Amino acid sequence: MKTYLHRSEDRGHVQAGWLNTYHSFSFGNWYDPRFMGVSALRVINDDTVAPHNGFGTHPHDNMEILTCVLSGTITHKDSMGNEGHIRAGEWQLMSAGTGVRHSEINDQDTPVHLLQIWIQPNIKNAAPTYQQIKCDPREHPNEWHIIAGPNDNAPMHIRQNTEVKTAHLKQNSRLAVKSNHGLNYVHIISGKVSIHNEILSTGDALAFIDLSEIIALEDTQMIWFDLPKV
Repeated sequence: MKTYLHRSEDRGHVQAGWLNTYHSFSFGNWYDPRFMGVSALRVINDDTVAPHNGFGTHPHDNMEILTCVLSGTITHKDSMGNEGHIRAGEWQLMSAGTGVRHSEINDQDTPVHLLQIWIQPNIKNAAPTYQQIKCDPREHPNEWHIIAGPNDNAPMHIRQNTEVKTAHLKQNSRLAVKSNHGLNYVHIISGKVSIHNEILSTGDALAFIDLSEIIALEDTQMIWFDLPKV
């Protein structure tokens, strides 16, 4: 695979009462055999949660679950004893391991916009863990900020040979992308860029192997998954 372009309009769209969501990959009642994930990356859900609603207590196991709050505040509670808020510009990584139950509720008066990301672990049945950091790339634009990775240089540890980075790129700025693990997957949260002569806008994504450069055609926020090559 040299490049793989995933357009926003190919995502699944589900409007279910309090939840307005776009699924990059097959999830829940939305299934498309063309979109089952890329390498260890299994889920990118772009969720908007209405006020005073949310995901009630439910279980997970053997999945690395990363949450990025883009606007608003979500309240987290889990069976490990963690309870608190995840605010805009903050990231949560819950390694479900042998099993954990949790809820994510918007108990505010305004909607919450977040990304929920699932990455399949390379270590099964480990003890569940919870990590949370603040990293708003708008505060330090035009550079990559590592969110999670398998090594000690990452602020959050993920059980996979994968790095997750984010950036806010100002219009006409450039950033290099070169995988340390085999496969690049860049998802555009908002804005417009050029990669490999492809124009990507909000919700689009591109997988590629070769070294490349991202050129911002307008102010852009994005997330980069450096994944194991398959």
